[in-house]
Amino acid sequence: MPELVERIDVDAPPERVWAALTAWTRQGEWMLATDVRTVAGPAQGVGGRLAARTGLPLPGGRHVGLLDTMVVTKWHPPRMVEVQHTGRLVRGPGIFEIEPRGEHSTFVWTERLYLPYGLLGVIGWVLVKPFALLGIRWSLRRFAAFARTFPG
Repeated sequence: MPELVERIDVDAPPERVWAALTAWTRQGEWMLATDVRTVAGPAQGVGGRLAARTGLPLPGGRHVGLLDTMVVTKWHPPRMVEVQHTGRLVRGPGIFEIEPRGEHSTFVWTERLYLPYGLLGVIGWVLVKPFALLGIRWSLRRFAAFARTFPG
């Protein structure tokens, strides 16, 4: 099972970083080419459901591309939230952790992926991984700026 772990220091206290992270429908402001919506009510706790679409932007802020459905499986404010990706292509846990550093924080993003399609999925992952890392790193830099100024 491939695992990606990326981290970034954020000049904001953990509570503000948590509020910025869990403002799910605003993730498109920092996450590369993605819009997120909650499904069937708020997703502020275990059992909450989210749907993210990553791809080409359309007028109105939506995107056409890969649909990533998720269920919140762990919720420990303001330190950790885990989602289970439940889509056709993206499956496995995504873990967001906030580590306090005095008045600042370190945000850690972990993805553990269950690859579909056997050997074809493994080969596909080898091809996609460098682009996924670039996108995550770019998104993390934008998240650090977003969280620093997030109201909270």
